[in-house]
Amino acid sequence: MDLDVEVEPELDPFSLFLPLPYRDVPALVHYPPRHSSASLSHHHSTYRLATLLSIPLGLSLLFFWTITHGQARLVVQYEIIPQLYLVFLFVSFLLPMNRISRTGRFRFLSALKRVSVGGLATAKDGKFADILLADVLTSYAKVFGDMFVSACMFFSSRHSSTDKPDRFCGGQYVVPLIISIPSLIRLRQCLIEYLRVRRQDGKQGGEGGSGWGGQHLANALKYTSAFPVIILSALQRGYDPSNAGMSEAGLFRLWLFFVFLNSFYSFYWDVAKDWDLSIFDPNERDNPEHPYGLRKNMWFRSRGIYYGVIAIDLLLRCTWSFKLSPHLDHFNDLEGGIFVMEALEVLRRWIWIFLRVETEWGQ
Repeated sequence: MDLDVEVEPELDPFSLFLPLPYRDVPALVHYPPRHSSASLSHHHSTYRLATLLSIPLGLSLLFFWTITHGQARLVVQYEIIPQLYLVFLFVSFLLPMNRISRTGRFRFLSALKRVSVGGLATAKDGKFADILLADVLTSYAKVFGDMFVSACMFFSSRHSSTDKPDRFCGGQYVVPLIISIPSLIRLRQCLIEYLRVRRQDGKQGGEGGSGWGGQHLANALKYTSAFPVIILSALQRGYDPSNAGMSEAGLFRLWLFFVFLNSFYSFYWDVAKDWDLSIFDPNERDNPEHPYGLRKNMWFRSRGIYYGVIAIDLLLRCTWSFKLSPHLDHFNDLEGGIFVMEALEVLRRWIWIFLRVETEWGQ
């Protein structure tokens, strides 16, 4: 592998401290119901698995920092250390060991296999869990892209995976395509739900009371709105006036339009549909049976929590849509900011899940 010292000054300070491979460690765990009082509770089992995965990560980071001393040459040279942890992470989900939540890990892999092609279980077989998992995957879209970049650079003869991230690795459109996969998964799930509603409506002669499935099409449109953002971002990264058909400024303005469309549409859907809050419904917003803009059934006693979550979701929805733009990665000093934005999106999705589960529980 060619480790030309001329690339060392290109490593920004953040990449010296936390190279690309160390930033891609998603832990998505879904556990089955407990059938014995002697079994660990769901949250204890989840925390135990998270601890078992986190301790090796911490040790790997400490060893990496000890070996490299923040020197660019050594950071590039010892790329194998973070890659070994990624291998450990993937293998840990396959180990047939009951002490590390074997049933939960295998159930998660089974669900991941089903939703990875946009599949969706029926309501009695865990449809809601499939939807939650697929929605979580959309928050990891950029992480998946970075994981590909890390692997591509590792196997490249011209790069080290701990070098400055080369998000052109594999070609101009490979990373944008990977980023779009989670949205494609949810799009297919929405269309499956729409077709189910149509079939059910047809069996009941149009009198089933479940509607014609328009809400599922509207939800599908939400995920579709992410594709122009990703495509236009890719065109901006490799801007060629002869192929783009418009000026670079015009391309940027078009991209910005779709960024705001995707952000605010997604924000509206979070609040009005996923959380069933009434802030966008003038007929229910001032209903005396519940606080302004909220709903009657609320698990959290403080209404301020809901208003705060709405504000956080709006802010981070806009931030994450900008993060989907690969052309921002041209700026070396943004690597730390990119990592923070990815972490904030994980935080936003974590908050979103609480209210989404609460809404489903109240229905």
